[in-house]
Amino acid sequence: MKQDKFKIVNLLKELIVNIDQNLLNFPKKEVELKHKIKESAYNLLLLSYEANNTTDMDKRVEIQERCIAYIKYIDFLFNLCYDKQIINGKKYLKFGEKLDIIVRYLIAWRNATKPEKARNEVLK
Repeated sequence: MKQDKFKIVNLLKELIVNIDQNLLNFPKKEVELKHKIKESAYNLLLLSYEANNTTDMDKRVEIQERCIAYIKYIDFLFNLCYDKQIINGKKYLKFGEKLDIIVRYLIAWRNATKPEKARNEVLK
C-alpha cells in the first residue's frame, strides 16, 4: 500500500485494511452492519481528501467536523458489533485504539485550521 504524506489518510487506509481483514466472518444476518462500517470508512477517507484539498477555510472546518462525526459513528457501529458478540473484546479494543488515534489527528487538524481561518479573515 502506497504511503501518502497526509498522516490521516494513511491511518484511514490502515483502518480500511483492518476492517477488510477482521470482518470476514460476519454473520449473514448482520451483513448490513458490516456494509455500513465499510461504507462509512470509505466515506471518511473521501471526506479527508476533500477537506485536505479545500481552500475555503470555513468549508474545511465543516468537513473536518463531519469527519469527526463519522469516526464517532463508526465507533458506535463497532460497539454494536461487540454488544452483539460479532467481534471479541480484543478486536473491539484494537479498533477502538485505531479510531482514537484517528480522531486525535482530526481534532488537531481542525484546531490548526481554525487559527489559519482567523488569520485569513484579518487579512481580508
